[in-house]
This record gives sequence, C-alpha cells and structure tokens, in this order.
Amino acid sequence: MKKGNNTPNYRNYLNLDALLNAQKLISEKKGKTAHDEMLFIITHQVYELWFKQILFEIDSIFEVFHAKVIDESQVGIAVSRLHRINEIIQLLIDQIKILETMTPMDFLEFRDLLTPASGFQSGQFRQIENKIGLRKDSRHVYGGKDYKTKVHQDDLNKVLDSENSESLFILIEKWLERTPFLAAEDYNFWEQYKAAVSKMILNDKKIIEENDVLGDFEKESYFNQYNATEKMFNSLFNESVFNKMIDEGQFRLSYKATHAALLILLYRDQAILHNPYRLLSKLIDLDELLTTWRYKHHLLATRMIGKKIGTGGSVGAQYLKKALTKHRVFEDLSSLTTFLIPRSDLPDLPNSILRNLSFHYDI
Repeated sequence: MKKGNNTPNYRNYLNLDALLNAQKLISEKKGKTAHDEMLFIITHQVYELWFKQILFEIDSIFEVFHAKVIDESQVGIAVSRLHRINEIIQLLIDQIKILETMTPMDFLEFRDLLTPASGFQSGQFRQIENKIGLRKDSRHVYGGKDYKTKVHQDDLNKVLDSENSESLFILIEKWLERTPFLAAEDYNFWEQYKAAVSKMILNDKKIIEENDVLGDFEKESYFNQYNATEKMFNSLFNESVFNKMIDEGQFRLSYKATHAALLILLYRDQAILHNPYRLLSKLIDLDELLTTWRYKHHLLATRMIGKKIGTGGSVGAQYLKKALTKHRVFEDLSSLTTFLIPRSDLPDLPNSILRNLSFHYDI
C-alpha cells in the first residue's frame, strides 16, 4: 500500500523546524556574537525538556498512589518511574561537565545581557520541587521574597497548583501508614524490637567499658554518643515524644509511617517487601541526586561568577550553597539507618504475620 502524504517523517514528527530554530542569541542581536552563548542556551533548553519528562513521570506516579487499591505490581511501576527520573537527574548532573567547557571569561562575554533572566525562574523546576514535597516554609528565601515572584506569569498557575496539591511525600506517607502487619493478636513487633535494641546498646556499652585500650575521656565520649543514640531509639517507642520532635523540625514523616518504613528496611529480604524497599531506596536516591545537582550547580556558579550577584538578583553561588541541605525532602528515610540493628538480632516474625504480608490496601 502506498503511504499517504500525512505519514510522519523524522523531521516533522520531532517538529525539528521549531526545535532547531529556538536558539536566539542576544549577543548576535547586539552585533557582537558570543560563541558560547549557543552552548548556554541549548544546555538550558535541554534542561527544560528533561524537566518536562520528569513532571510527566511524577504525575504517573501520582496516579499509582491516588488509586483506592495499590497492589505490588503498581508499586513496581512506581519504582520503575522513579528509576527513570533518577537516571534523568544523573544526566542533568553530567551535563554540567559540558557547561564547564565554557570558561568564566567566555561567560562574561554575554552574562550581563541575560539580566534579569535566571534559572531560578524555571517554573517547571519549581513544580518538580513542589510535587516531590518541598514545603514552602522549608525553602531558602530567594532575595527576601516569595519564590513565586520570580516565576513567569504563564507558569504561575501551574506552580500554585503544585504548591497547594498533595505531594509525593504526602502520598508516600499515607501509603506507609496503611501498612497492615505491624502487630498481630498475640504478637507486637515493636516490643520485640525494643528489647533487641536495648540488648544491642547494652552489649556495645559493655564492650566500651571493658576496653582497656580506651582512656577515660574516650570512654566518656563514646558513652555520650550511645546515650544520644539511645534517646533517638526511645523516641520510636513513644508517640508523644516523637510528635514533639516533629513539631521541633527534627522529623517530618509521621510516627506510624516511620514505623512502617523502618519495618520495610529491616525485613526487606521478605519477597513481598522487595518492591517497597526499592521504592524507599529510589526516593532516597532522588533526594541525594537533587542535592548533588544543586551542589554541582553551586560549584559551577562559583567557578563562573565567584561572589558576584547572580543574573536573577540573588547572591549567586551563596544561595545555591544554602539551599543544599534545606531543600531535602526525604531525609527522614535516609536517616532511618540510625535505627537499624544487625540482621542476626532481628526478632523473628510469627507465621501469622509472614503469611499475611501483603501490600493490597483499601482506603
């Protein structure tokens, strides 16, 4: 059969006319073309294309966790989508190496022409942060003003929607809170776990006490560390203490969700917990990759402009540096390693719980 004239070809399918003509050099319009401005524009356009894909993947994950019933296969889909997002962010990190082929002097040839344009104005990246779960009150303040004052009017409604809607963090928290197998009629996991933790800490303190190599000062230092660790462990077994620590900003994930996440980490060898464990691991990776991306961006800004003011009016590299730790979302998950104990000391789960391990939930 003869193909019709409407059959797509490579150029038309990818809309290459629009794509390849979207690079308009300001320096060229000013009559003095800066060679590296082309690299700068293409790099940031590619960023925005990948941001669009990340948002597309996040929205698909939302569909999974908004469902009334979430079975294991759906969790596996979310894991795959998160893995793709993380691979994209790794690519964005690697892309900085290409920008680093531009020297500070090359950048200065067109930098002033960009003012007041800045990457801080990216509406898509603000949506990504909000959809993942960055809270407004956790943001490092940009130039003393609400971050949305820098967002283009055309992007503002989408940014507002992302800020005021349930985030991935909230959906994951609710999913964890529905974990059904923390206790059985004749068995309470947390009582067994508390006993195992107390035994581990007691044994470690005994080792310190009987260590002839350590001096009194060193022993006291170690005991202080273990006392602090013991205090953290105890917060897991006292909901009011834990909630007070949430109010103080030491934790964000709810008491019940924290218990569920910890149980998944401890018993990840159980077949039914493989995907939940991978999901939590991918969320931790996501947080770390975004932190790495911000850090590399900070190093790049320092390399290019030193301590100069950024083109968008911020304090440049200094802003990026302060946002590194403040903009983490899933830090509670990565901090759960504080509460892990040796696998050999884990309480044995009774058969009734092992048989009923399931991730099919009804809201």
